[in-house]
Amino acid sequence: MLTNSLDPQTKSATSLPPHDAKARVRQFMQQLQDQITQGLADLDGVESFQEDRWERPEGGGGRSRILREGAVFEQAGVNFSEVWGSHLPPSILVQRPEAEGHSFYATGTSMVLHPRNPYVPTVHINYRYFEAGPVWWFGGGADLTPYYPFAEDAKHFHNTFKQACDAHHPEYYPVFKRWCDEYFYLKHRDETRGIGGLFFDYQHGEGQLYRGPHPDNAAAMYSDSLDRIAPRSWEELFAFVKDCGNAFLPAYIPIVQRRNEIEYGDRQRNFQLYRRGRYVEFNLVYDRGTIFGLQTNGRTESILMSLPPLVRWEYGYQPQPNSPEAELYEIFLKPQDWINWTPSHTEAK
Repeated sequence: MLTNSLDPQTKSATSLPPHDAKARVRQFMQQLQDQITQGLADLDGVESFQEDRWERPEGGGGRSRILREGAVFEQAGVNFSEVWGSHLPPSILVQRPEAEGHSFYATGTSMVLHPRNPYVPTVHINYRYFEAGPVWWFGGGADLTPYYPFAEDAKHFHNTFKQACDAHHPEYYPVFKRWCDEYFYLKHRDETRGIGGLFFDYQHGEGQLYRGPHPDNAAAMYSDSLDRIAPRSWEELFAFVKDCGNAFLPAYIPIVQRRNEIEYGDRQRNFQLYRRGRYVEFNLVYDRGTIFGLQTNGRTESILMSLPPLVRWEYGYQPQPNSPEAELYEIFLKPQDWINWTPSHTEAK
Protein backbone atom coordinates (compact mmCIF):
# COMPACT_ATOMS: atom_id res chain seq x y z
CA MET A 1 0.00 0.00 0.00
CA LEU A 2 1.37 3.40 -0.97
CA THR A 3 1.97 5.89 1.79
CA ASN A 4 1.13 9.56 1.59
CA SER A 5 4.51 11.17 0.98
CA LEU A 6 3.19 14.53 2.10
CA ASP A 7 1.60 13.56 5.41
CA PRO A 8 1.28 16.92 7.19
CA GLN A 9 1.85 15.20 10.53
CA THR A 10 5.44 14.37 9.54
CA LYS A 11 7.72 16.50 11.69
CA SER A 12 11.15 17.85 10.86
CA ALA A 13 12.39 17.28 14.38
CA THR A 14 15.14 14.71 13.79
CA SER A 15 17.72 17.46 13.86
CA LEU A 16 16.83 21.06 14.34
CA PRO A 17 18.97 23.46 12.32
CA PRO A 18 22.08 24.74 14.11
CA HIS A 19 21.97 28.32 15.33
CA ASP A 20 24.11 29.48 12.39
CA ALA A 21 22.22 27.49 9.73
CA LYS A 22 21.10 30.48 7.70
CA ALA A 23 24.55 32.05 7.64
CA ARG A 24 26.23 28.79 6.62
CA VAL A 25 23.79 28.03 3.83
CA ARG A 26 23.94 31.63 2.61
CA GLN A 27 27.73 31.47 2.50
CA PHE A 28 27.69 28.21 0.55
CA MET A 29 25.12 29.46 -1.96
CA GLN A 30 27.21 32.58 -2.60
CA GLN A 31 30.37 30.51 -2.93
CA LEU A 32 28.60 28.19 -5.37
CA GLN A 33 27.58 31.17 -7.48
CA ASP A 34 31.17 32.44 -7.42
CA GLN A 35 32.59 29.04 -8.34
CA ILE A 36 30.19 28.44 -11.21
CA THR A 37 30.42 31.92 -12.74
CA GLN A 38 34.23 31.79 -12.66
CA GLY A 39 34.27 28.34 -14.25
CA LEU A 40 31.82 29.33 -16.97
CA ALA A 41 33.60 32.61 -17.75
CA ASP A 42 36.87 30.70 -18.14
CA LEU A 43 35.10 28.21 -20.40
CA ASP A 44 33.55 30.92 -22.56
CA GLY A 45 36.79 32.82 -22.90
CA VAL A 46 35.28 35.94 -24.47
CA GLU A 47 32.62 37.50 -22.26
CA SER A 48 32.37 37.77 -18.48
CA PHE A 49 29.44 37.93 -16.09
CA GLN A 50 27.91 41.26 -15.22
CA GLU A 51 26.49 41.49 -11.70
CA ASP A 52 23.25 43.18 -10.77
CA ARG A 53 22.54 43.47 -7.02
CA TRP A 54 18.93 43.94 -5.97
CA GLU A 55 16.86 44.33 -2.84
CA ARG A 56 13.37 43.07 -2.07
CA PRO A 57 11.16 45.62 -0.25
CA GLU A 58 9.61 42.96 1.98
CA GLY A 59 13.03 41.66 3.05
CA GLY A 60 16.14 40.27 1.44
CA GLY A 61 17.69 40.56 -1.98
CA GLY A 62 20.19 38.92 -4.23
CA ARG A 63 22.90 38.97 -6.88
CA SER A 64 22.02 38.28 -10.50
CA ARG A 65 24.93 37.54 -12.82
CA ILE A 66 24.40 37.44 -16.57
CA LEU A 67 26.80 36.62 -19.40
CA ARG A 68 25.51 37.56 -22.85
CA GLU A 69 26.73 37.12 -26.42
CA GLY A 70 29.73 35.04 -25.47
CA ALA A 71 31.70 32.60 -27.60
CA VAL A 72 30.02 29.59 -25.96
CA PHE A 73 26.97 31.03 -24.25
CA GLU A 74 24.35 33.10 -25.99
CA GLN A 75 23.04 33.82 -22.52
CA ALA A 76 23.97 32.43 -19.11
CA GLY A 77 22.36 33.48 -15.86
CA VAL A 78 23.46 32.49 -12.35
CA ASN A 79 21.40 33.89 -9.48
CA PHE A 80 21.83 34.01 -5.73
CA SER A 81 18.89 35.13 -3.60
CA GLU A 82 18.06 35.40 0.09
CA VAL A 83 14.55 36.47 1.03
CA TRP A 84 12.35 36.51 4.10
CA GLY A 85 8.83 37.53 4.94
CA SER A 86 5.83 37.22 7.20
CA HIS A 87 4.17 34.29 5.41
CA LEU A 88 4.84 31.73 2.73
CA PRO A 89 3.05 31.92 -0.64
CA PRO A 90 0.31 29.45 -1.65
CA SER A 91 2.66 27.50 -3.93
CA ILE A 92 4.63 26.36 -0.86
CA LEU A 93 1.74 25.96 1.58
CA VAL A 94 0.02 23.51 -0.77
CA GLN A 95 2.97 21.16 -0.18
CA ARG A 96 3.84 22.12 3.42
CA PRO A 97 0.60 23.20 5.13
CA GLU A 98 2.24 22.89 8.55
CA ALA A 99 4.32 25.98 7.71
CA GLU A 100 1.23 28.19 7.55
CA GLY A 101 1.21 31.08 10.00
CA HIS A 102 4.98 31.26 10.30
CA SER A 103 7.40 33.80 8.91
CA PHE A 104 9.86 32.32 6.43
CA TYR A 105 13.45 32.48 5.26
CA ALA A 106 14.64 31.14 1.90
CA THR A 107 17.99 31.21 0.17
CA GLY A 108 19.37 29.51 -2.90
CA THR A 109 21.34 29.58 -6.10
CA SER A 110 19.80 28.92 -9.51
CA MET A 111 21.25 28.84 -12.98
CA VAL A 112 20.20 28.38 -16.60
CA LEU A 113 22.68 28.32 -19.49
CA HIS A 114 21.64 28.76 -23.13
CA PRO A 115 24.60 27.87 -25.36
CA ARG A 116 25.02 29.20 -28.89
CA ASN A 117 25.92 25.92 -30.59
CA PRO A 118 22.86 23.63 -30.98
CA TYR A 119 25.03 20.61 -30.24
CA VAL A 120 25.71 21.92 -26.73
CA PRO A 121 22.80 21.26 -24.36
CA THR A 122 21.01 23.80 -22.21
CA VAL A 123 21.41 23.09 -18.50
CA HIS A 124 19.73 24.15 -15.26
CA ILE A 125 20.53 23.80 -11.57
CA ASN A 126 18.81 25.06 -8.44
CA TYR A 127 19.66 24.44 -4.79
CA ARG A 128 17.65 26.02 -2.00
CA TYR A 129 16.94 26.07 1.73
CA PHE A 130 13.78 27.09 3.59
CA GLU A 131 12.89 27.76 7.22
CA ALA A 132 9.39 28.59 8.47
CA GLY A 133 9.06 28.49 12.23
CA PRO A 134 9.92 24.94 13.33
CA VAL A 135 9.77 23.68 9.73
CA TRP A 136 12.87 23.46 7.52
CA TRP A 137 13.90 21.69 4.35
CA PHE A 138 16.38 21.50 1.50
CA GLY A 139 15.54 21.15 -2.17
CA GLY A 140 17.27 21.27 -5.50
CA GLY A 141 18.49 19.44 -8.53
CA ALA A 142 20.03 19.64 -11.97
CA ASP A 143 18.75 18.70 -15.41
CA LEU A 144 20.17 18.64 -18.93
CA THR A 145 18.24 19.63 -22.06
CA PRO A 146 19.99 18.54 -25.26
CA TYR A 147 18.86 19.57 -28.72
CA TYR A 148 20.77 16.79 -30.46
CA PRO A 149 21.11 13.25 -29.12
CA PHE A 150 24.45 12.19 -27.62
CA ALA A 151 23.90 9.32 -25.22
CA GLU A 152 27.44 9.50 -23.87
CA ASP A 153 26.70 13.04 -22.69
CA ALA A 154 23.55 11.90 -20.92
CA LYS A 155 25.43 9.04 -19.28
CA HIS A 156 28.25 11.33 -18.14
CA PHE A 157 25.84 13.88 -16.65
CA HIS A 158 23.89 11.22 -14.76
CA ASN A 159 27.01 9.37 -13.62
CA THR A 160 28.53 12.51 -12.15
CA PHE A 161 25.47 13.29 -10.08
CA LYS A 162 24.99 9.65 -9.12
CA GLN A 163 28.48 9.67 -7.61
CA ALA A 164 27.56 12.75 -5.57
CA CYS A 165 24.39 11.02 -4.38
CA ASP A 166 26.01 7.67 -3.62
CA ALA A 167 28.49 9.33 -1.26
CA HIS A 168 25.53 10.08 1.03
CA HIS A 169 22.82 7.47 0.48
CA PRO A 170 22.48 4.58 -2.02
CA GLU A 171 18.83 5.39 -2.69
CA TYR A 172 19.19 9.11 -3.35
CA TYR A 173 19.95 8.75 -7.04
CA PRO A 174 17.28 6.12 -7.84
CA VAL A 175 14.55 8.20 -6.19
CA PHE A 176 15.68 11.67 -7.21
CA LYS A 177 16.36 10.63 -10.82
CA ARG A 178 12.79 9.34 -11.12
CA TRP A 179 11.49 12.47 -9.42
CA CYS A 180 13.38 14.58 -11.96
CA ASP A 181 11.79 12.70 -14.85
CA GLU A 182 8.42 13.37 -13.24
CA TYR A 183 8.97 17.04 -12.46
CA PHE A 184 10.50 18.18 -15.76
CA TYR A 185 7.61 16.82 -17.80
CA LEU A 186 5.39 18.87 -20.08
CA LYS A 187 1.99 17.26 -19.68
CA HIS A 188 0.47 19.19 -22.57
CA ARG A 189 3.23 17.89 -24.88
CA ASP A 190 3.57 14.41 -23.34
CA GLU A 191 7.35 14.70 -23.29
CA THR A 192 10.11 15.38 -20.80
CA ARG A 193 12.01 18.65 -21.02
CA GLY A 194 15.28 16.81 -21.58
CA ILE A 195 17.23 13.83 -20.27
CA GLY A 196 16.68 14.72 -16.62
CA GLY A 197 19.18 14.43 -13.81
CA LEU A 198 18.19 15.00 -10.18
CA PHE A 199 15.27 16.66 -8.47
CA PHE A 200 14.41 16.63 -4.76
CA ASP A 201 12.40 18.84 -2.45
CA TYR A 202 11.09 19.07 1.13
CA GLN A 203 14.02 17.06 2.47
CA HIS A 204 14.05 17.45 6.25
CA GLY A 205 15.58 14.16 7.27
CA GLU A 206 12.53 12.05 8.09
CA GLY A 207 10.14 9.81 6.21
CA GLN A 208 10.28 8.64 2.64
CA LEU A 209 12.63 10.30 0.18
CA TYR A 210 9.92 11.15 -2.34
CA ARG A 211 7.79 14.02 -1.13
CA GLY A 212 6.05 15.03 -4.30
CA PRO A 213 2.37 15.26 -5.26
CA HIS A 214 2.00 12.12 -7.41
CA PRO A 215 1.73 8.95 -5.28
CA ASP A 216 1.04 6.73 -8.29
CA ASN A 217 4.10 7.72 -10.34
CA ALA A 218 7.41 5.90 -10.57
CA ALA A 219 9.31 8.01 -8.05
CA ALA A 220 6.71 7.54 -5.29
CA MET A 221 6.27 3.86 -6.00
CA TYR A 222 10.01 3.23 -5.87
CA SER A 223 10.42 5.34 -2.73
CA ASP A 224 7.54 3.60 -0.97
CA SER A 225 8.98 0.17 -1.84
CA LEU A 226 12.14 0.86 0.16
CA ASP A 227 12.76 -0.23 3.70
CA ARG A 228 12.42 2.48 6.30
CA ILE A 229 14.89 5.28 5.60
CA ALA A 230 17.02 6.08 8.63
CA PRO A 231 16.65 9.66 9.86
CA ARG A 232 19.19 12.08 8.39
CA SER A 233 20.39 15.15 10.24
CA TRP A 234 20.49 18.75 9.04
CA GLU A 235 24.27 18.43 8.74
CA GLU A 236 23.98 15.32 6.59
CA LEU A 237 21.49 16.94 4.23
CA PHE A 238 23.56 20.11 3.97
CA ALA A 239 26.64 18.04 3.09
CA PHE A 240 24.62 16.26 0.39
CA VAL A 241 23.42 19.55 -1.12
CA LYS A 242 26.97 20.92 -1.13
CA ASP A 243 28.29 17.88 -2.97
CA CYS A 244 25.50 18.13 -5.55
CA GLY A 245 26.26 21.80 -6.11
CA ASN A 246 29.96 21.13 -6.50
CA ALA A 247 29.24 18.34 -9.01
CA PHE A 248 27.87 20.72 -11.61
CA LEU A 249 31.04 21.90 -13.34
CA PRO A 250 32.50 18.36 -13.66
CA ALA A 251 29.12 17.17 -15.01
CA TYR A 252 28.76 19.87 -17.65
CA ILE A 253 32.12 21.29 -18.78
CA PRO A 254 33.33 18.06 -20.49
CA ILE A 255 30.11 18.00 -22.53
CA VAL A 256 30.66 21.56 -23.73
CA GLN A 257 34.26 20.79 -24.60
CA ARG A 258 33.18 17.77 -26.68
CA ARG A 259 30.41 19.54 -28.62
CA ASN A 260 31.17 23.24 -28.95
CA GLU A 261 33.40 22.93 -32.01
CA ILE A 262 30.95 20.85 -34.05
CA GLU A 263 29.88 22.80 -37.14
CA TYR A 264 26.18 23.51 -37.56
CA GLY A 265 23.89 25.22 -40.06
CA ASP A 266 20.45 26.77 -40.35
CA ARG A 267 18.67 23.44 -39.86
CA GLN A 268 20.31 22.80 -36.50
CA ARG A 269 19.91 26.41 -35.37
CA ASN A 270 16.22 26.49 -36.28
CA PHE A 271 15.61 23.23 -34.43
CA GLN A 272 17.42 24.58 -31.37
CA LEU A 273 15.24 27.70 -31.38
CA TYR A 274 12.11 25.58 -31.82
CA ARG A 275 13.03 23.31 -28.91
CA ARG A 276 13.82 26.33 -26.76
CA GLY A 277 10.11 27.02 -26.98
CA ARG A 278 9.54 23.99 -24.77
CA TYR A 279 11.83 25.57 -22.17
CA VAL A 280 9.70 28.70 -22.21
CA GLU A 281 6.50 26.67 -21.94
CA PHE A 282 7.74 24.69 -18.95
CA ASN A 283 9.14 27.65 -17.05
CA LEU A 284 6.04 29.78 -17.46
CA VAL A 285 3.46 27.04 -16.90
CA TYR A 286 4.97 24.56 -14.45
CA ASP A 287 8.19 25.73 -12.84
CA ARG A 288 7.75 26.10 -9.08
CA GLY A 289 10.73 28.43 -8.72
CA THR A 290 9.19 30.87 -11.18
CA ILE A 291 5.83 30.67 -9.42
CA PHE A 292 7.42 31.11 -5.96
CA GLY A 293 9.43 34.12 -7.11
CA LEU A 294 6.44 35.88 -8.62
CA GLN A 295 4.17 35.09 -5.65
CA THR A 296 6.72 36.55 -3.21
CA ASN A 297 7.29 39.76 -5.17
CA GLY A 298 10.75 38.72 -6.27
CA ARG A 299 12.72 40.61 -8.86
CA THR A 300 11.06 39.85 -12.20
CA GLU A 301 14.20 40.29 -14.32
CA SER A 302 16.04 37.77 -12.15
CA ILE A 303 13.13 35.32 -12.06
CA LEU A 304 12.78 35.32 -15.85
CA MET A 305 16.50 35.21 -16.64
CA SER A 306 15.95 31.49 -17.26
CA LEU A 307 14.18 32.25 -20.54
CA PRO A 308 16.26 32.02 -23.73
CA PRO A 309 17.14 35.23 -25.62
CA LEU A 310 15.80 33.88 -28.91
CA VAL A 311 13.10 31.30 -29.52
CA ARG A 312 10.65 30.22 -32.21
CA TRP A 313 7.44 28.22 -32.45
CA GLU A 314 6.26 26.27 -35.48
CA TYR A 315 2.75 24.95 -35.95
CA GLY A 316 2.52 21.17 -36.21
CA TYR A 317 6.24 20.45 -36.43
CA GLN A 318 7.18 16.82 -37.07
CA PRO A 319 10.81 15.64 -37.33
CA GLN A 320 11.92 13.80 -40.43
CA PRO A 321 11.93 10.01 -39.91
CA ASN A 322 15.30 8.47 -39.01
CA SER A 323 16.83 11.88 -38.38
CA PRO A 324 18.76 13.05 -35.29
CA GLU A 325 15.78 15.25 -34.48
CA ALA A 326 13.49 12.19 -34.58
CA GLU A 327 15.88 10.27 -32.32
CA LEU A 328 15.67 13.06 -29.77
CA TYR A 329 11.89 12.65 -29.62
CA GLU A 330 11.86 8.87 -29.72
CA ILE A 331 14.52 8.20 -27.08
CA PHE A 332 15.84 11.30 -25.35
CA LEU A 333 12.52 12.90 -24.43
CA LYS A 334 11.40 9.77 -22.61
CA PRO A 335 12.79 8.53 -19.28
CA GLN A 336 15.79 6.25 -19.80
CA ASP A 337 18.24 4.36 -17.61
CA TRP A 338 21.23 6.45 -18.65
CA ILE A 339 23.56 4.96 -16.04
CA ASN A 340 23.35 1.53 -17.71
CA TRP A 341 23.14 2.83 -21.26
CA THR A 342 25.11 1.01 -23.93
CA PRO A 343 25.47 1.95 -27.64
CA SER A 344 23.19 -0.90 -28.68
CA HIS A 345 20.30 0.99 -27.09
CA THR A 346 20.30 3.52 -29.91
CA GLU A 347 22.18 1.87 -32.79
CA ALA A 348 18.94 0.39 -34.17
CA LYS A 349 17.52 3.88 -34.59
